Amino acid sequence: MATEQQLQDFISRQRLLLSRERDAEIERSSLLLSNCGPRLLEQKGLALGGLGVASINIGLGGKTLVELERPTAYHSTPLFPAHSLRPGDLARIEENVTEGSTRKRTVAKGKKTDVPDISPGRLTEGVVYKVSDTRIVIAVDASEAGGDELDIPERCRVLKLANSVTYDRMDKAIDQLEKAVLPGSTASENSKSVPELNSLIRVLMTMSQPSEPQKIENITFFDGSLNQSQRDAIKFAMESPEVACIHGPPGTGKTHTLIELIRQLTSVTPANSTPLRLLVCGASNLSVDNILERLLALPAPANSAKLKVTRVGHPARVMAHEGVLESTLEMKANRSDQAELVKDVKRELEQALDVLAGKGKGAKGKAPRGAERRKMWEEVKALRKEYRQREGGVVESVLGESQVVLATCHSAGGRQLRNHRFDVLIIDEATQAMEAVCWIPILKAKKLILAGDPMQLPPTILSADKKRKTKVGRKVSKGKPAPKDAKRSVAKSPDNATSRVTSQTTNEETDSNEQKSSDSDFGSSSDADIDKAKAPAIPTADKESSRIFRSNGLQPSRSLETTLFDRLEKMYGPGIKRLLNVQYRMHSQIAAFPSRVMYQNELTSHPSVASHLLKDLANTNAADEDEEKELLGTPVTFFDTAGCEYYERVEGDEDEGSRCNENEATVVKKYVDELVNVGVLPSQIAVITPYQAQVALLTSLLRPVYGLDLEIGTVDGMQGREKEAVIISLVRSNEKREVGFLKDKRRLNVAMTRARRHLCVVGDSSTIQHGGRFLKAWSAWLEASADVRFAGID
Repeated sequence: MATEQQLQDFISRQRLLLSRERDAEIERSSLLLSNCGPRLLEQKGLALGGLGVASINIGLGGKTLVELERPTAYHSTPLFPAHSLRPGDLARIEENVTEGSTRKRTVAKGKKTDVPDISPGRLTEGVVYKVSDTRIVIAVDASEAGGDELDIPERCRVLKLANSVTYDRMDKAIDQLEKAVLPGSTASENSKSVPELNSLIRVLMTMSQPSEPQKIENITFFDGSLNQSQRDAIKFAMESPEVACIHGPPGTGKTHTLIELIRQLTSVTPANSTPLRLLVCGASNLSVDNILERLLALPAPANSAKLKVTRVGHPARVMAHEGVLESTLEMKANRSDQAELVKDVKRELEQALDVLAGKGKGAKGKAPRGAERRKMWEEVKALRKEYRQREGGVVESVLGESQVVLATCHSAGGRQLRNHRFDVLIIDEATQAMEAVCWIPILKAKKLILAGDPMQLPPTILSADKKRKTKVGRKVSKGKPAPKDAKRSVAKSPDNATSRVTSQTTNEETDSNEQKSSDSDFGSSSDADIDKAKAPAIPTADKESSRIFRSNGLQPSRSLETTLFDRLEKMYGPGIKRLLNVQYRMHSQIAAFPSRVMYQNELTSHPSVASHLLKDLANTNAADEDEEKELLGTPVTFFDTAGCEYYERVEGDEDEGSRCNENEATVVKKYVDELVNVGVLPSQIAVITPYQAQVALLTSLLRPVYGLDLEIGTVDGMQGREKEAVIISLVRSNEKREVGFLKDKRRLNVAMTRARRHLCVVGDSSTIQHGGRFLKAWSAWLEASADVRFAGID
């Protein structure tokens, strides 16, 4: 049982870690925006320049939607360059600047810096609403306080900013959690509403043990193709009263399992007497939309209506899929009976905005001025208020009828779901989400099911990266050495509990974060240890014994990289989860190493994929037997550049710069050419690398030849996805034998498990084998199991 002090320490620690992360994101954003020129910002993917307004409309919530594009007058192609702007990101629209349009401006302490020469009145902030290859839509809140109209420059650019909305919602969720578990706290006293302290929250905070399972004897599965581990996971999740975890390694059908689980929970069956209301969340829009697509593809039940599902949040990258678009809250609200009244108000609002912009009927290009303009803005504010009220009623009606609501964890904290409660919450990609963001939807549910893979990449934590750099002696800022004692920075905190927890864990946290990218994180991986049998994480045969929970107590998280999935497994042991152990993606040879090292030999290959190769694809055709064997009949190929002196180089600052390797890129291009020449389609190939600079280099070599069909990106961007053939460029090759990112075995696990039929690795074995036991073991495995080739360029 967690004590009151343990609960307070845990909550205080979460607040501190979130504060650090918010500060790190703001610092990075402000540094980039103040120190980078326009061209460099675009190269870093943080800006899109030379844009023009395509349209201005009104969207859900009365927000003004500004649609921007690349005008043909300024650009040779309407396609955007590579960028990191995604739906939900905070962004700013400002007047476009070029390298020559900056001027010296005096800032603090008399220093001068190059900053864009932009009038403050020409800045507009909003949220990225929708992104396509040629258009970006920014949702802007009207300025009701000042009554100032929207002022978009004729030629503008979009900048990505630090997003405080997500942090605000996480902070609010932690506050709500404190009110629930510590009724006498200051936060609780200052609040009118206190969340219900249900059994789910008590178990998650170790205030009580998980309850005994509610036995279900016979489950009739809708999908007869489910394997035994998937059936066991579904049964376990249905029987668990408060919380269950589903561990889904790459290609094991995690989403497939969740779809069956959703069908079981929302249908009346002998195993489920009452259909339940579900909230399905994910760490990303992609994971949520993937589940939504699968749900929409389900056949309608014979004796009941089709499942009513609604997608809440920004309609993002799946807008091209009509079924998904039709299921979004915006589209369903527009089709409802009450929607006509809302549309009338919206039309009036848009007409008023057109008049104010000089585009209305009879305006002749001139906008009203003075008293007339002020009067019109008062009318606009009144129309917005009416629009939001009417729209709110429509939204409540649509959501009230929905049996399954889907949203990202962050979007679940929006105003649309403020008063909604759910029987079961399912969080997909739970191992990629910070614990605090998971609490946003958890407070709306009675039961929780987490799905993910802790052996793949954790959430991206900026403050953790900063600590790692400090640990290895890099400078935090120019001219200032890294602090020797991290405790000093917390000593001034007025929160004694926070200070105490921090002082106990600061040093351990740094060490722990370092281990995330060293040898001892997820089991040893020396040659001897890899062959050594380990106890399976989840006993398959003895299911009852695995229900025995042990509680290690509630400990403050050392880092935000510790997810809720990780914490529950550590607290309650392997009995809190079930492992999906049959993979349907990789050739058995590709799956062999990750299964042995990351999944304790528990992962097996389904017969349908165990021996499939590129030569089995209908579109491939080699000229002779040798070519077929080398290119189409080999599951794993290793181009070893050892001894070739294909050394990496740093792009940008020595500490902060990304790495690239021109010679490796040439080897990759040559191999892609060979694969395409024997019939492998560019759309069936992915080229991935841990370094953004190498992505840019490979893009410059391959994109002009193969266009957008060939996927080129970072390892992180490929998580959760697959291709028939995957080529990995490891980049690192140096005399110091430094491996950088490659030390993170979870990142490499993602890289080596993306390929279905063929995996090609390009790298320097003499460098990577010195990166720790995991890399040494992988290098030895490649030497023994792959088709090893000399990487010299003709």
